[in-house]
Amino acid sequence: MVKDAGTVEEVLPRFLDFSGDAVIVAHNAAFDTSFIKRNAENLGLSFDKCVLDTLGLSRFLLPELKNHKLDTLSEELGITLENHHRAVDDAAATGDIFLRLMDRVVNEHSDEVSSLEDLKKHNTLPLTLLKRRPYYHIVILAKNETGRVNLYKLVSESHLKYFFRMRPCIPKTLLSSLREGLILGSACEAGELYRAIEHKESEERIVSIAEFYDYLEIQPIGNNEFLLREDSPFNSEEDLREVNRRILRLGKKLNKPVCATCDVHFKNPEDEVYRRILMFSKGYKDADFQAPLYLRTTGEMLEEFSYLGEENAYEVVIKNPNMIADMIDHIIPVRPDKCPPVIEDSDKTLREICYKKAVEIYGEELPEEVTSRLEVELKSIIENGYAVMYVIAQKLVWKSNEDGYLVGSRGSVGSSFAAFCAGITEVNSLPPHYLCPKCHYVDFSSEAVKKAREQGLCGCDLPPAVCPECGTALHRLGYDIPFETFLGFSGDKEPDIDLNFSGDYQSQAHKYTEVIFGKGQTFRAGTIGTVADKTAFGFTLKYYEDESHNEYKRKAEMERLARGCEGVLRTTGQHPGGIVVLPRGEDINTFTPVQHPANDMNTPIITTHYEYHSIDHNLLKLDILGHDDPTMIRFLEDATGVDSRDISFDNKEVMSLFNSPGALGITPEDIGDCPTGSLGIPEFGTDFVIQMLVDTKPQNFSDLVRISGLSHGTDVWSGNAQLLVNEKGMKLSECICCRDDIMLYLINRNLDPALSFKIMESVRKGKGLTDEMRAAMNEQNIPDWYQDSCLKIQYMFPKAHAVAYVMMGFRVAWYKLYKPLAYYSAFFSIRSNKSGGIDYETMCLGREKLEETLREPLNKLKTLGKKKMTATEQDSIKNMQLVQEMYARGFEFEPIDIWRSDPRYFRQTDEKRIMPPLCSVAGMGIKDAVDIAESLKATRDKGEFLSLEDFMNRTGCSKNKAEKLKELGILKNLPDTAQISLFDLI
Repeated sequence: MVKDAGTVEEVLPRFLDFSGDAVIVAHNAAFDTSFIKRNAENLGLSFDKCVLDTLGLSRFLLPELKNHKLDTLSEELGITLENHHRAVDDAAATGDIFLRLMDRVVNEHSDEVSSLEDLKKHNTLPLTLLKRRPYYHIVILAKNETGRVNLYKLVSESHLKYFFRMRPCIPKTLLSSLREGLILGSACEAGELYRAIEHKESEERIVSIAEFYDYLEIQPIGNNEFLLREDSPFNSEEDLREVNRRILRLGKKLNKPVCATCDVHFKNPEDEVYRRILMFSKGYKDADFQAPLYLRTTGEMLEEFSYLGEENAYEVVIKNPNMIADMIDHIIPVRPDKCPPVIEDSDKTLREICYKKAVEIYGEELPEEVTSRLEVELKSIIENGYAVMYVIAQKLVWKSNEDGYLVGSRGSVGSSFAAFCAGITEVNSLPPHYLCPKCHYVDFSSEAVKKAREQGLCGCDLPPAVCPECGTALHRLGYDIPFETFLGFSGDKEPDIDLNFSGDYQSQAHKYTEVIFGKGQTFRAGTIGTVADKTAFGFTLKYYEDESHNEYKRKAEMERLARGCEGVLRTTGQHPGGIVVLPRGEDINTFTPVQHPANDMNTPIITTHYEYHSIDHNLLKLDILGHDDPTMIRFLEDATGVDSRDISFDNKEVMSLFNSPGALGITPEDIGDCPTGSLGIPEFGTDFVIQMLVDTKPQNFSDLVRISGLSHGTDVWSGNAQLLVNEKGMKLSECICCRDDIMLYLINRNLDPALSFKIMESVRKGKGLTDEMRAAMNEQNIPDWYQDSCLKIQYMFPKAHAVAYVMMGFRVAWYKLYKPLAYYSAFFSIRSNKSGGIDYETMCLGREKLEETLREPLNKLKTLGKKKMTATEQDSIKNMQLVQEMYARGFEFEPIDIWRSDPRYFRQTDEKRIMPPLCSVAGMGIKDAVDIAESLKATRDKGEFLSLEDFMNRTGCSKNKAEKLKELGILKNLPDTAQISLFDLI
């Protein structure tokens, strides 16, 4: 059925389906919606439910056609159309086309639609067909809460279901179903109404389009001036003005307000240069022809639309826009209320778990220091509604531990003794104390303990002692971290429980959140990637270096222009470990729309559309991060059978590695003059931290914690504590190293605890000290050097985070000293397939070749410095130095054996050697190596390989990779082919 068709009754019976309901078939139904609608209504049919469009079908099924006009389709499908544009003939041809296309739908796309009934049931075309329909711009305003939520639903659906050709699209049927609370505007020249006028569609069609919208838009002539440069029916600015006049007349005819808008893309006229640069970077050929899309004043708009007459100009510029604005309630983009997930009896569960663990450690008669701290914390946690967070974290950590992986805590959660008792963190934040594991004797107040606390020592730094009651060696516990660092003195600080799971286990931890909360209740935290400063400068430089511009700009001017491009949305992504939890019974669209990260329609991951910080005040975000340390520990425990939790943190030999490589049996000269044995120890193997170790000469675990705090802070060591240590001779324990140090120091100097906390928070965020704070500090005689140190700090690490990191690092150091081959196997395995990882050819074929290879990058580092080297090059040097250390200790690599080598991991083969994996060969990824290993296993019964060709056939290995293996001697002397030459017999 097409335009002017008057014989609906003649063609309609051909499209009755088995249920007896009629279906109207049209070619380009959108062209004559009102005509078709009238005929459908005359037959008692619903237009929305019964009309199917062969135009959409043909665009999907026959994309190779130059166009999809009725005569073109008829010729392509072999359908007779003798009298095109005659109503009956066009209608009959449309029906035949529909039947032919439906055959293809059923035969080739049965997974989407298997019958005509399916098309009707879904009340739309199949998704793949719908996406290929023409699309237009539209303005959607939310006028109330209902509209806001419906708008978010539209945004979600447009990104999850209807995203097509780099655009999120909204089907009109979906928009109509969610229209409540929304105000729809006809938008710019890319809108449906303007396009219909531009394409000279019928007045009836144009009126039908305009009826759909709540208000119509017109815009300044300059906005659409580009149409005069394109193939359009407009030849002059007067033509463009006439379009605006026509829209105004249409609005009056339909009693719909017409609003003049600027279509603002930048604030000031001169700001167009930023859009020009950004569009050029994306490859737009017309980037230099910028429309004046700036924010005009009311006076400018009245002058712009003066050709409509004074009364009409006032109406479209002032009256109608204000009327639309007045229709909109005061609403905010995100809900203000806090909506944590609910776990039944979480308050009671947390209390039970904590006390059970406390009794297990300290005995049935809990010491007062334990009960008082636990009660203070539980009261604050429960009263402020945070118990559910603890229980969730407890479930995740316990599950990981049950599956064999330790979990490291991050941030200040280790400040909470309740978190320790709940098993969330290994950090016991109580003051240093002795504890008998047998009779539960406890000592919080002896002279030795008091002295240790005065010196700022951790419990593990207490001198060894035996129980005075039963003679058992006492445990030395406690890291002396105040709970207030985590929740504040009033419990009003928003807690954040960040956890480091093994990178190998992270995905399982993410999946377990669905087990806890249910499918569809968790979403990945979304992020927004913007144009960074260096990228913006690159865009600017590229623009002005292009020959089409040939315009010289000084560097200072390009930096100014680049700043105008910074912060513009570039892409979306996902937080590396953030999981947003939706409470049961809630709709995610009441908080935020959702989408796929970077609009990747091939990933099942769904993220929040809003950057997660925008909604972290009302939805719980779990930080389930991936980290190498737990992976290393699991590898080492499996390889050695030594439980890492049994390692003592007061081991003097291990401690010596942070000052000298002597305990490894080597000298600094053996490892490129590295003065410590801390290469490859997490947190302590970088040049920056190694120099800190040299400057500070750590003597105990507490010193390592301070160094970790200093190394992770900003302007805490360099130009600050470093000067105090090197120039003023101050001890490390006297400096500000972690954020907690500030609060404890000030409280000990008799400052008000709440003010001390406030000062700590201000300093650790880089906000310095207010006059009020300085006055209070002066009143208590806080030294000037201390206040000056506070003023320099831009960011500070929490002590609990530093303790957790040092615990992991110290354990790894123990394995490095006492289980060296397991350690090197673990380190190299985790690094082998990363940037700057372990390369078999340069690092594993002997000490001589390694040191020859190492010479060049070391010379480059020495002459150019770090800033001239890439991060990959720097990582590669560190890895080679660690291999050099392994050789210096008398250990070697066994050559790769194609039958015995692991595809992914380094493995110890005897007391002196480890064998590299296949993936350590340059160009051989983990997947390639695994595929080869599985093929070898499947074809082992066929015996040794006869030739390189035989190896490639049996393993699926590419020729380049196979030749590389042969070149390295891994495939030994295999001939290229098993064929025998006559000359081989001579």
